[in-house]
Amino acid sequence: MGQARAFSAPGKALLVGGYLVLDPQYKSYVVALSSRMHAIVKRIEGPTEAPLRVTLASSQFNNDQWEYTVDFGANYALAETKGRQHPFIEKTLANVLSYFQPDKGQLAGISIEVFSDAGYHSQFDSIERRNEFRSFRFHKKSITEVPKTGLGSSAGLVTVLTAALISVFLPELDVRVDKHLELIHNLSQVAHCQAQGKVGSGFDVASAVFGSIIYQRFPPALINDLPSIGTTEYAESLRKIIDDADWHNRHDRVSLPQGLRIAMGDVRGGSQTPRLVAQVHQWLRADPEHGNEIYGEINKGNMAFMSGLEELNRIAEQEPNTYKALLQTLENGGPLESYPVLMQIQSAVQHIRKNFRTITAESGADIEPQEQTALLDNSLQLKGVLTGMVPGAGGRDAIALIVTEASDLVEQTNQADEFSAVTWLDLAQEKFGILECIPEHYNNLQ
Repeated sequence: MGQARAFSAPGKALLVGGYLVLDPQYKSYVVALSSRMHAIVKRIEGPTEAPLRVTLASSQFNNDQWEYTVDFGANYALAETKGRQHPFIEKTLANVLSYFQPDKGQLAGISIEVFSDAGYHSQFDSIERRNEFRSFRFHKKSITEVPKTGLGSSAGLVTVLTAALISVFLPELDVRVDKHLELIHNLSQVAHCQAQGKVGSGFDVASAVFGSIIYQRFPPALINDLPSIGTTEYAESLRKIIDDADWHNRHDRVSLPQGLRIAMGDVRGGSQTPRLVAQVHQWLRADPEHGNEIYGEINKGNMAFMSGLEELNRIAEQEPNTYKALLQTLENGGPLESYPVLMQIQSAVQHIRKNFRTITAESGADIEPQEQTALLDNSLQLKGVLTGMVPGAGGRDAIALIVTEASDLVEQTNQADEFSAVTWLDLAQEKFGILECIPEHYNNLQ
């Protein structure tokens, strides 16, 4: 068995850009989160005349296992030995094989172990196992049966599997090299869209690869125009769009200003994102002129939010004394009128929320339902809170706040009835996306 390699990819929160992120003309602000998906890959050396076997195991989720045989004579067709289906694994494996076109007998097999940090899933009925480097929650159910928290587990899984598989066929893979990151990104986007059955916005995959970013999406036709996977012409078409096509997407790295952090609140609610998106699309089609006018107003708020954070970063770097006083005022819950940039950020998010409430009222899509409005308004009264929003497509499952690093939300809210449905997640912003890790750090979890 060859030397192991390990990779991890972060979760995400789309702070501003919900719905508009589907349109390539708009920019969105995505924060990568410290809950990560992990994959440890080992190449099983050949040569062999037996079919290539790819095994993916998840001891963390009731010892889940998928084993695929690869038919080299049928354009790398996959067969799971027990007939189990997992579209995200299958599309990832199929695309990496189609891209690299390995020869039969080149290797005997590939073994992958995956892990998921606690933030991705409900921790109910799980136990912790750890070593001196890592800690994971182990479940009695399959990964498909454990409720998710909406941090982008499928995008993280596809991204980290793509990186792991690429490393088998491209041993010089270096996730610090831009062209290798682009390869991981492009293959992951194709696989993730195919597994979902539609071409999504792609911000979750982009964040998993590149980290915290300002994002503009790629043209959907890139993926929509691919031939059917498994056909003779698929591999050539795939290589063209991966290597030669201009994806036109933007992923400029960003970071929250120093002294500020993201706080994610898991709300006992639940929303179906595909249904929300369908309702908003129906609303937009019914009156495009009115809908695009609302979108334009939301975009004004989005851009003001992003420029406000950029200005905060400038003040932190160039006017450290002013910035220190600004943070202290925010920390103490004092009036912010002396700091126009803080007022700008708050006003921008209020403008975004107001227009999403209009869409909620007109479309029936609960982007910001009344209970989330009340929760966010109450959050703005807490010391250290700059602003807050419903992330992503909205709904009832989560809120996101930007707060000072020193603020203790648990202390301020644990006795308050209005926050009884909120669990503050143990998460932080991640600057970087895909990382290479040390394989031995996943051994001997007890």
